[in-house]
Amino acid sequence: MIDTGHSAAKTELRARLEHVRWIGGGSGAAKSTVARLLADRYPLRLYSTDDVHADHIARTDPAEIPLANAFIAMDMHERWMNRSPHEMLKTFPWFHGEAFDRIVEDLLIMAEKPGMVLVEGFRLLPRLVAPLLSHPSQAVWLIPSPEFRRAAFDSRGFTWAIPRQTKDPERSLANLLERDHLFTELVLKEARALRLHTIDVQEGLDGEALTTRLAESLGLTESIP
Repeated sequence: MIDTGHSAAKTELRARLEHVRWIGGGSGAAKSTVARLLADRYPLRLYSTDDVHADHIARTDPAEIPLANAFIAMDMHERWMNRSPHEMLKTFPWFHGEAFDRIVEDLLIMAEKPGMVLVEGFRLLPRLVAPLLSHPSQAVWLIPSPEFRRAAFDSRGFTWAIPRQTKDPERSLANLLERDHLFTELVLKEARALRLHTIDVQEGLDGEALTTRLAESLGLTESIP
């Protein structure tokens, strides 16, 4: 486990992660899309937390990830249809920081090579990232409106991918969308309490405009070495 409790350890860890920029936020907020655009525009190495779920579970002591183990054991009906959105929110492992230390370990390994790293994903909870920041401008959280989230899912063909694997797709979709809305509200509240940067993502905001706002918020310039 990464030690962030001692002040000297926290200071050292922040220094080792000064090259990292963080993009968190709600599901369907275009985090992956704008991260790729930023990585194309600037010399950034991209790290997507979505891509390493399985690896992080495999690398973590089962005792440290009880919610993940319980989620894996559920069938699709238990996950999405038979529980309330509030219960789904309380028991989804990535909304509660399980295996977050694996993200930090990966970033420290990446730090052994020169160059900035851009990490993105909904697993980047404000309360977990804040102790790793040397300055608030290293991180930003995207806060999608419900309309933007639904439009994003529709455009990617994701809307019904999970719900249609249950006996009641309409109910499952409603549960999933409400769970994601509740999570987004928690992220916003947490980020504001910690005085961290957020960007509201509304329907009609195009990828290029959002990418430009992110670059400005993260302090990226064309002169990055």
